Amino acid sequence: MSSFARYIIRRTLSIVPMVLMIVALNFFIIHLAPGNPAQLISGLEQPSVEVVKALEKQYGLDKPLVVQLGLYYKNIFQGDLGYSFIYGTSVNGLIAERIGATILLTVSAAVIAFALGTLLAVLAGRRKTRILDSIFSVFSYVFYAMPSFWLALVLILLFSSTFKVFPTSGMFDVRASYEGWAKLWDVLHHLFLPCLTLVLIQIPVFFRVTRSSIDQVNQDEYITTFTAIGLSRKKIFRKYVLKNAILPGITIFGLTLGYSIAGAALVEIVFAWPGMGRLMLDAVFRRDYNLLLGIYLVMAICICVAILLTDVVYAFVDPRIRYQ
Repeated sequence: MSSFARYIIRRTLSIVPMVLMIVALNFFIIHLAPGNPAQLISGLEQPSVEVVKALEKQYGLDKPLVVQLGLYYKNIFQGDLGYSFIYGTSVNGLIAERIGATILLTVSAAVIAFALGTLLAVLAGRRKTRILDSIFSVFSYVFYAMPSFWLALVLILLFSSTFKVFPTSGMFDVRASYEGWAKLWDVLHHLFLPCLTLVLIQIPVFFRVTRSSIDQVNQDEYITTFTAIGLSRKKIFRKYVLKNAILPGITIFGLTLGYSIAGAALVEIVFAWPGMGRLMLDAVFRRDYNLLLGIYLVMAICICVAILLTDVVYAFVDPRIRYQ
């Protein structure tokens, strides 16, 4: 077995204790929050002590936290994320219904932002024109400082209310029964504005990181040597500068892909996108411990897998990297 294969196996196995540790931290932090879920489950403003105690016993909330954590670990290893207090169904089913829409939105936005941000950085770094670099830098700072929900509202006012080009909410037209390519086009039509929102706030990150990396690589001694011996600037940039400068962008892409599952919550809420954003918000406000822990577990796994995939891509992009 090669060293790279051993590295992948070792890193994959290391994800398990890491995720279990994250589950424990989330479990205790959630339970430190004020409020009693049993009171919210009862549906009464001032439920009696007997009702609260009966609900706590029914859902196992009367047991010590260590015992509850042990039972939760047992359910996780059995593939059961528990029962949602507020939705009255299994957490597995709720997350399975919503995670597809979230992945569609976040992955599409991350890929497009990475491609456009890297392309703009290459244009600014290769042409060495201060005007182009200044324009891109100003726009990157402006969009990086914008709150995602504010930008989403601006895009709705512009493209939906004013020009009436794109829908304001949802994932598809509930009044139509499209099939095949028509249904795909309908989903893409609804996807455009929320995806554009995430793309615009993520492009500055990839642009600034790749642009700085290009400047740093251009100052390395081997680039100066290649220039001195007469290699064309185009070949130097394509074969040496870009391949090395893109590595930090790949790292940011992996982290962005993992964290955007959580970061897209506000955008999903503004556009009423049927993802995990609203699900997470309801779970927080109504103290739905099992649902909140299930969402955090999925997020932790997504982040760990994204980091692992980033390391794998590194090995193919840069052959100098060796995993021992």
